[in-house]
Amino acid sequence: MIWVHPLSAETEEPASVLGGKASGLIALRRLGLPVPPGFVISTGACRAFLRDGRFPDGLEAELATAVAELEAATDRRLGGPDRPLVVSVRSGGSVSMPGMMDTVLNLGLTAEAAAGLAAETGDPEFARDARRRFLAGFAAAVRGVVFDDAMRQLKLAVEAVFASWDTPRARTYRDLHGIPHDRGTAVTVQAMVYGNRDDHSGSGVAFSRDPNTGENVPYGDVLFGRQGDDVVSGTSMTRPLHELSGREPAVWAGLVDALRRVEQHYRDACHVEFTFEAGELWILQVRPGGLAGRAAVRVAVDLADAGVIDRREALLRVSPQHLQSARTPRIDTAVDTADVLTRGLGACPGVAAGRVATTADAAVRMAADGPVILVRPQTSPLDMHGLAAAAGVVTALGGPTSHAAVVARAMGKPAVVGAAGLTIDAAAIRAGGRTIPEGTLITIDGTGGEVVAGSPRIVSAATGPHLSRLLAWADEVAGGDTGGDTGRDTGRDEMERLMAARAVIGLPPRT
Repeated sequence: MIWVHPLSAETEEPASVLGGKASGLIALRRLGLPVPPGFVISTGACRAFLRDGRFPDGLEAELATAVAELEAATDRRLGGPDRPLVVSVRSGGSVSMPGMMDTVLNLGLTAEAAAGLAAETGDPEFARDARRRFLAGFAAAVRGVVFDDAMRQLKLAVEAVFASWDTPRARTYRDLHGIPHDRGTAVTVQAMVYGNRDDHSGSGVAFSRDPNTGENVPYGDVLFGRQGDDVVSGTSMTRPLHELSGREPAVWAGLVDALRRVEQHYRDACHVEFTFEAGELWILQVRPGGLAGRAAVRVAVDLADAGVIDRREALLRVSPQHLQSARTPRIDTAVDTADVLTRGLGACPGVAAGRVATTADAAVRMAADGPVILVRPQTSPLDMHGLAAAAGVVTALGGPTSHAAVVARAMGKPAVVGAAGLTIDAAAIRAGGRTIPEGTLITIDGTGGEVVAGSPRIVSAATGPHLSRLLAWADEVAGGDTGGDTGRDTGRDEMERLMAARAVIGLPPRT
């Protein structure tokens, strides 16, 4: 049995073996895009580890060989005092589970290696920051003593990622999304690239099209001088992606080209995680999709108009869940009765009303008596049970590609992130100089980013031109006679028309 595979354009194993992350990286390599070198440990190794409680026979030897080959490719040595090799260790299920499993960055930065990195870069503060990040991340994932032995660190980190497949948060996510529990995760190991290296470095997440509206423009956020976990964790206030064009035009040009190429390859809107180090761009992950309801409709129709997909495939791209949220309502803030507490960034369209819950546990407990809105400084995978129970989510920090935003879009729940001036205590939130106790009714608008006290007036959205055209295509496929007459477009009729067309075409390729 072969447990370890190279991240090479020649690697042919499917995502069920390599995981979605590594499969995407291999696709990026085939497109000629910049990907840090590395290797992947298969999902089969994870299943064997979870079954037996130890590495399967042969994995440790294969891991040592893969590290030696990576050292040769980079002219660096893991844990070495001169030109140290430092790696990231990341999970990768065959189906994306954003943020649900463990990651360890900056692995290999022993005390000796950190001194070597400081000498190589001439920047002791950068080396200290990288080692601090490693120590914190390793301790959180492994939950034990940090050994000053790079190979032992790597083995323990791989075991921790394997074990994180079975954490409550991961199992909850799989239950919500119908993902089987027996697949296991792959582990991707790559040479580190540093978004915190200098003033010409940074990290971000970029969508080829706006995931909330479907507009054909690059969308996302970026942090300058920071590593990628700062972006997706929601612990920092990110900057809009377009600011990259002015500060690092060469990186921006490379990123826009990468988005165009991956969208052509997948024939769908995509998003990537990226880092740039000293002005050099690296792509760390690619995923297709990840769109809110109205955006999914628009992108499917636009791609059909462009001849990228046909109309039948466009109908399969739009799930019943997408259609349910396509007619996104809005809070009517034009009237004086809307008591706006604070505003943030709309991260997932829709309106949700519920009582304030300030912890994930409180959200689960309170949801038994009616809808709740989870309000947090930022969310983490440990909040997954609360996110599942809540009708919507608000965070004080983070941007549109933070953990809260990504998970909310995956679940189709309204979300507001980066709410200005919002603070959260154990039993209350504070906004605009006011204290709102836990249990108070609020309403959020995941399009405009408003957080409003009580039950404001809600304005229903009309059927847009993209949805009208998609439903007309559904009638054609299903043999209906409505001709796309939007006069009968009640929510039930729309759903029936879409489902009838999908039944004629066959089962969808994805939901």
